[in-house]
Amino acid sequence: MWLPTHGPAAEFAARYLELHRSFYDRTLTQDRLDGWREGQLRTVLDQVSSGSPFYARHLKEVELAAVTPDTLELLPFTTKADLRREMLDVLSRPLADAVFFYETTGTTGPATPCPRDGREVVASNAHITESWASIFRHHFGTHAPRIGLMGPTEVHSFGDTLGDVARNTGSMNAKIWPYSPVIGFAKALQLMKELELEVICCTPGVALTLAKAAEHFGYDLRRDFAVKLLFVTGEMCTPALARNLETVWGADVYNILYGSQEAFVIATACRNKRMHLSQTNYLFEVVDPETGESHGPRGSGELTVTMLVDGVKPLVRYRTGDAVVVEPSDCGCELPGDLVRIVGRTLDRLELGGRRFTAGQIETAVLTGVTGSAGYQVVIEQDEAGQDRLTVRLELLQGLVEDPAALAAAVRERAAAELGVPVEVELSSGLDPIVSTGAFVSWKAARIVDRRTDPDHETQVAQKMAANRGYER
Repeated sequence: MWLPTHGPAAEFAARYLELHRSFYDRTLTQDRLDGWREGQLRTVLDQVSSGSPFYARHLKEVELAAVTPDTLELLPFTTKADLRREMLDVLSRPLADAVFFYETTGTTGPATPCPRDGREVVASNAHITESWASIFRHHFGTHAPRIGLMGPTEVHSFGDTLGDVARNTGSMNAKIWPYSPVIGFAKALQLMKELELEVICCTPGVALTLAKAAEHFGYDLRRDFAVKLLFVTGEMCTPALARNLETVWGADVYNILYGSQEAFVIATACRNKRMHLSQTNYLFEVVDPETGESHGPRGSGELTVTMLVDGVKPLVRYRTGDAVVVEPSDCGCELPGDLVRIVGRTLDRLELGGRRFTAGQIETAVLTGVTGSAGYQVVIEQDEAGQDRLTVRLELLQGLVEDPAALAAAVRERAAAELGVPVEVELSSGLDPIVSTGAFVSWKAARIVDRRTDPDHETQVAQKMAANRGYER
C-alpha cells in the first residue's frame, strides 16, 4: 500500500491503519470507535472553522464546542451548490499539501477542485483494498487477477485510486479508457484479449457499450476474452441491470464501490455483492430530501456525510444528493460496517401516473428478467386525456435472446404492473448514444426522454456529449 513517509500525513497513516486493521479484524471495541469518531470530528471542525474561508463564514454562528456525533443537526448542511460557488475556498489546508489534484467532470456546472493529501488517500484506499482482496480470494484463491481500469478523465481519481488498490492486492493493472482518443474501443478490446484481462472495472454504461463494440468488431465475449469479473461503478446499477450484464458478458458483476470525487469512497462491496459503509471515515446521516430532517445514521432518505479524515478538503454535513437505504449488517461476510443500498439521485425521482418513483424503481421495473440487452431507454408521453404512458426501448445483442417477442411481452406486462401506467416495448437495433452519458451527467438525462416537458439543462448537456461518442470513431 502506498504510504506517506514523513510528516503529519505519515503520523496519521500509522495511527489510522492500526485502527483500520482492528475494525476489519472485528477487534475494535465500540468505545474505541466512538472515541475515534468524537476526536476526529473535533479535529475536523477546528480545522475547517479556522482554515477554510468558506467554513469560517458557514459555521460562524454555530457553537462548535457543543457539536458531537450525536448532535450533528446543530451544523448547517454543505451542498454541491456551495462547492461550485466557493471552489478553492472550501479547502482548509494549503493546496500545496495535496499529493493529487482532481476535479469533478464539470458537465452540468463548474468543475469543482477535489485535491487529496496523503491522509485522504490512505484512509479511502484502505477500505477498497479490503473489499477487492476479499472478492479476489473468493473467486481466484491465491491468484492475483489481471485488471483493466477504464476511468473517465485524466483529472479523475479513478485511475490513481484503483491502480493503487490493484497494486495493494498484487494485481497487474492496465489503464485502457475506451473513450480516450489515443485508446478507443478497438484498441481497448485488443488489449483486453491480448493481456487476458480477468477483471474489468468501468461504469455499467461502458460495459454495455463495450459489449456492442465487441459485436461490431467481430469478437465473441465468452470465447475471445478471459473476463471473469466486471467491477462496475460511477452510476446506478440495480440488481436487474447487474444480472443483465452477467448474461451479456458471462461474468460475475459487482457494483463495486460507492462514492464521489468530492467525498471519496463512502462504501465498498463484499463478496456477497452487498455494500458496506466505511464507518471509520465518516459520520453518516439519512435526511429527508424535502425537509432536511435527520433520521440519524440509518433509514431511508438522502445520504449526508461528515468526513472524519482531516485532509485538505474535509466536508461537514455534505448532502450527497443520493437516495439510499441504510440498515444494520446481517451479511455474514468479512467486511464490517452498516449496509447501504443506493436507489438513485434525489433529483432523478419521477412522477408517473400521479405516483413518485426513484430511478432504481424504474430501472428495476424495466429490466427485471431482461437478459442479453445492450441497453434501454424510457420515453414518457401523455395521451389526449393527459394520462402518462411509457415506451421502453430495448436493444438486444445478437444470439443472446431465444424469443425477443416473448421477452418484450414480459417487460410490457411487468413494467405496467409495477409503474401503474400503460407500457409499450420497442426492440431497437441501436439506441441513441445519449444512453452512454449516464456516469458523466445523470441516469435521468441518459435514460429518460420525458416529452411532457422541455429538455432540462442536464438533458441538453447529455445530448451535446452524445454527439461525440461512439465506438466506430
